[in-house]
Amino acid sequence: MNPPQFITNANGDKTAVILSMADYQELMEDLEDLAAIAETREEETIPWEQVKKDLAADGLL
Repeated sequence: MNPPQFITNANGDKTAVILSMADYQELMEDLEDLAAIAETREEETIPWEQVKKDLAADGLL
């Protein structure tokens, strides 16, 4: 990641940020990943042993 650049107002307060396109795209991908995780947070989990058993039954393991 490249260091961001900031736009400041007359008082020197940061009011905006400038990112490279690569850094922006990486940030957006991370945000999408976090949103997907948040959506599935309350879903029921499946024990690993059950997953292995199901995969074996399907001939995938």
